[in-house]
Amino acid sequence: MFNKITYIRRRAELKRLVGNGVIVFFGNNESPMNYPANVYAPMRQDSTFLYYFGQKREGLVGIIDIDNDQEWLLGNDIDVDDIVWMGYTPSVSDLAAEVGVSKTAPLGQLAEIVNSKSSSSRHLHFLPPYRHDTMIQLMDLTGIHPSKQKEAASVELIKAVVKMRSRKELQEIDLIDRVCDIGYEMHIKAMDIIAPGKTEREVAGQVDGIARSLAQGNSFPTIFSQHGEIMHGSPSDALMEEGRLVICDAGCEIDGYASDNTRTMPVGGQFTQKQRDIYNIVVECHDYVLDVAMAGVKWADVHFAVARMMTERLKELGLMKGDVDEAVAAGAHAMFFPHGLGHMMGLDVHDMEGLGQIYVGYDDETRPNLEQFGTNCLRMGRRLETGFVVSDEPGIYFIPHLIDLWRKEGHCKDFLCFDKIEEYRDFGGIRIEDDILIMEGGCRFMGHKRIPYHPKDVEERMCNLPF
Repeated sequence: MFNKITYIRRRAELKRLVGNGVIVFFGNNESPMNYPANVYAPMRQDSTFLYYFGQKREGLVGIIDIDNDQEWLLGNDIDVDDIVWMGYTPSVSDLAAEVGVSKTAPLGQLAEIVNSKSSSSRHLHFLPPYRHDTMIQLMDLTGIHPSKQKEAASVELIKAVVKMRSRKELQEIDLIDRVCDIGYEMHIKAMDIIAPGKTEREVAGQVDGIARSLAQGNSFPTIFSQHGEIMHGSPSDALMEEGRLVICDAGCEIDGYASDNTRTMPVGGQFTQKQRDIYNIVVECHDYVLDVAMAGVKWADVHFAVARMMTERLKELGLMKGDVDEAVAAGAHAMFFPHGLGHMMGLDVHDMEGLGQIYVGYDDETRPNLEQFGTNCLRMGRRLETGFVVSDEPGIYFIPHLIDLWRKEGHCKDFLCFDKIEEYRDFGGIRIEDDILIMEGGCRFMGHKRIPYHPKDVEERMCNLPF
């Protein structure tokens, strides 16, 4: 948690941006795993609630009455029965004082307080909920059915939150740097222990152990799989095999702020020439982003520049053909690169994605293309600003079912060399991902330590050779 002044200042700026009405922020509640008393722990607070109210305790609601300049923190104080099992927790009034909120009340008074502040002429602002218990709370408060709540959410509030959370403060940048340093340790652990005969789950478990011991847990469930062509492949009990590639996409978080890195490694410690050819294309694309990403540049332009570079290199390997610009316009590159180049980072690993990508990743200048395969997964296209933290994550994948479908349909047949692609059918996939801070005139890596990703450095690390 940052200092009290941070949260006072943030709420004051939010009131200025939204202008009028009553804002309600629902914190998260505990979530049972399989029966009420056995809950997922530690409880993960809602990110926007964290941003404005700072407290991690479950069962809290924040109210900001803009017109009357009043702020409330609602929640129930715990009793001695809870203290016996869970230990002492500060009172709601103590929690409120820590973040500069003057008014508190039990959670049962939520409707009374909100209704006393609201009228038909005053707007009740809330964000689109993503948890079903919150949807029920919101329905009890407003009468709006969960199926209608997303469209009823306040666009004014969404835009204000996106504006504030997009550009990271110096204290946020410092914390993300710290988290990325722990992310470095996670990926170095993977490189050091990957070996034929070990299971994916064994390595992933030790990677997760770093997140739990040095940070406050994972920022998302670790992706660790020899089936790198599966974007979100979970670790399995499969034994790792010499000569295969394994993807490790993992991150951690502290106070909600996340890291997110991906490395692709040869199980035996050495890339084959075939693997190296594809890997070097991904490296070139990854490093191109570092050269061109800066404030004022449109992220969609960077994405498509990478797509053209990738297409050109795949042509050189005989996997694609035809005019590069025409191939990218047709979406042929999405056979190999079916996702976007990157996403916002911050309090969420996909920062603010729950508020709607149309507001987070796009703006009035840049609009998404939801029709074309691959381009529809570009989570961000807007012009970059100083203080943005974004992921740089190009990848190349060979997805057998997608290959079969496009070949059967003749999709992009003028640009894809299907016979050659068939030779890579069991290749898997390669992704390299780092988090970068956007600045005037350039960008920089987040974190003070660089996870090896150039092929020579990866091989030397995995073979325990000095750099």
